[in-house]
Amino acid sequence: MLEYKRLTKDRRQFLALTGLTPQEFVELHLAFGKAYEKAHPGDKTGNGHVRKRKVGGGRKGRLRTTEQKLLFSLVYQKAYPLQALLGEVFEMSQSRANRWIHELLPILKQALGELGVLPTREPSKFARHERRHQEGVELIIDGTDRRRQRPKSQEKQALHYSGKHKTHSDKNVVVVNAKSKRVGYLSQTYAGKIHDKKIVDTEAIHYPRAAILYKDTGFQGYEPNVSQTHQPKKSRAGAR
Repeated sequence: MLEYKRLTKDRRQFLALTGLTPQEFVELHLAFGKAYEKAHPGDKTGNGHVRKRKVGGGRKGRLRTTEQKLLFSLVYQKAYPLQALLGEVFEMSQSRANRWIHELLPILKQALGELGVLPTREPSKFARHERRHQEGVELIIDGTDRRRQRPKSQEKQALHYSGKHKTHSDKNVVVVNAKSKRVGYLSQTYAGKIHDKKIVDTEAIHYPRAAILYKDTGFQGYEPNVSQTHQPKKSRAGAR
């Protein structure tokens, strides 16, 4: 079973599985623990009923501590494994893994919001969102793909098939602060076949006017209202 205490001894593996360093995990856990306690007060059961016996009584779950619950949530978010595989890693059934996912992800979202690191998903509010953080204005925009189960219908198969990655996927566009590495904007989710440029044209993101935006060739022709945009030139090999 994947355990928090054992995993902290290997910083590289911890970062690979959670996306956070052990110290960053500790900082997030403070907010996560408070959010979990608020959602599940000690005088009530997991179903919200008034507790009739002391805390700790009854069957012991696999995710006994809030550290283990947060680890479970982050591994799911970082690796996005099948629920059956996630259950194997944490030694629980697929149905129980599914239940924990739906219970813990809203708490994780609340904790991230309390820390002020949750990206905005409203394009019209992105500029105001960035001004609150008072960071540098160098931004990087990119498209991210994540694999998904092959749809059953041929129409959805064609829509979600990414020729670039040779797999079925879902796609989002993210805008990241170049210095702090903080994700400031996360687009809505689109089918893997949709081009990056089409997504940003649809989203119509409002940037800070003084922003310097770095983009790749997937955003050819995308010139939002910012101070500067930078895009690498296509290599001769790629143009052939």
